[in-house]
Amino acid sequence: MANDLVLTETDGGITLVTLNRPEALNALSRALREAIVATFAQLRDDRATEVVILTGAGRAFTAGLDLKELGGETSPGDASAVTSADLEEALRAFDRPIIGAVNGYAITGGFELALMCDFLIASTEARFADTHARVGIMPGWGLSQKLSRLIGIGRAKELSLTGNYCPAEQACAWGLVNRVVAPDELLPTCRALARDMLSCDPDVMRAYKRVIDDGYATTFAEGLGIERARNRAHAASVTPEKIAARRAQVQARGRSQVSK
Repeated sequence: MANDLVLTETDGGITLVTLNRPEALNALSRALREAIVATFAQLRDDRATEVVILTGAGRAFTAGLDLKELGGETSPGDASAVTSADLEEALRAFDRPIIGAVNGYAITGGFELALMCDFLIASTEARFADTHARVGIMPGWGLSQKLSRLIGIGRAKELSLTGNYCPAEQACAWGLVNRVVAPDELLPTCRALARDMLSCDPDVMRAYKRVIDDGYATTFAEGLGIERARNRAHAASVTPEKIAARRAQVQARGRSQVSK
């Protein structure tokens, strides 16, 4: 499954999705946005994919919306209109983990795309910036709400109201990314984390991702209620045989980890 704008490669349950407009710093043209939406729609029905790693080709994760296209300097071509909601919904509707492998610039709309991932691993070359206010547009993919919840309202305002760059190490110190690695270690690190995820029960992993997201979007008390309700619903389907089988798998994995 691939096209010129979004490349995919699946191996052992892990699908690498690469934005492929390196000459334009992977700017999110209408055609690229359409390709991302189509790719994740296909991956939702692809049982060979259990974890996605999302990255960019070249020097950027993505530099955000294609300002030349928005300014009328270039034509959007024949791609049908893709709204902000379409792109955000395409990733939100994907029920398996999405690891963001931020290889370079993640700017404005590209920053927002990164925040649609479940968590981020950054190369030392990664740079984040929110230039909505500088460009004169308002965010529409959740950055104004997600960023403050991740790094605190004061830090979020500093980034969004200045448009200044946030380098990888600062992003890690602030809790925006989980870890920072050398460029040549970025994809191997993400693949190792993805393989760890593959050791989990796939149905529970999907349900766990959803309960975390649904609870995080509400109050703490309401989140606890959501967890309790889904715990009861899931418990009704658990049998002693399933528990014994998973326990044996966990023990086997533990022994293999110790022996390494």
